[in-house]
Amino acid sequence: MKKFLIVIEKARNNYSAYSPDLPGCVATGKTVKEVEKNMYEAIEFHLEGMREDKIPIPRPTALAEYVLIQ
Repeated sequence: MKKFLIVIEKARNNYSAYSPDLPGCVATGKTVKEVEKNMYEAIEFHLEGMREDKIPIPRPTALAEYVLIQ
């Protein structure tokens, strides 16, 4: 099992998400919950395609951190 970071961004009418460790793997949704679900499914599909094409699954390396600015 691997744990991939996803980045969720608010767009005008929905949310979009991507994973820095999986270029080209993206999803959208009307709510944060929906985009999280859609991104989970997109990652599963993306990894399945990589396995079928015998492309090595990358080791997740992306990190996220909030910084407090005063």
